[in-house]
Amino acid sequence: MDAPEPDSTPFAAVSAQTTRLGRLYQSYLDKSTPYTAYRWIGTGVLLALFFLRIVLAQGWYIVCYSLGIYLLNLFLAFLQPKIDPSLTQDEGLEDGEVAGTSLPTKKDEEFRPFIRRLPEFKFWHSATRAIAISFFCTWWGIFNVPVFWPVLVVYFLILFSLTMRRQIQHMIKYRYVPFSFGKARYNQRSGH
Repeated sequence: MDAPEPDSTPFAAVSAQTTRLGRLYQSYLDKSTPYTAYRWIGTGVLLALFFLRIVLAQGWYIVCYSLGIYLLNLFLAFLQPKIDPSLTQDEGLEDGEVAGTSLPTKKDEEFRPFIRRLPEFKFWHSATRAIAISFFCTWWGIFNVPVFWPVLVVYFLILFSLTMRRQIQHMIKYRYVPFSFGKARYNQRSGH
């Protein structure tokens, strides 16, 4: 009767600990949700530490470049609507129908709120996790690939300017603003 029970195998013990740590991590994430400014300040401090590490160590430029490309990709997903108006218009044209799922352009059209493709919390979480992983990679010599860093900077700036120009043109063409500042706010009492 000294045989181990099925739940006390080493795999089950590791799985139970992993599940417990995952739940603890998720509870801390859930508690941090309402503190948007503090979360982004923490991410900014972590990013500053990462850049300080890159500057002082004089290396790991490819890690920095990869992080920049990933953060740019996240930022573009954050700016885009969940349902792309250009795709819905194209789908309607292929079927021979008039696309009624575009953003409102006239006063009598239905109001459709801007829903992001990548919500703010997921954007923050992915960005913070990527910065932490990149910071961790700067402590390992295997990731210090020798590159001529000015070429990476110029290439990143060109890529950033082209993609942002295309995104701004898309926002102007389909008349959506992904930010809430500058928009009219109405009082609840007056109904306006």
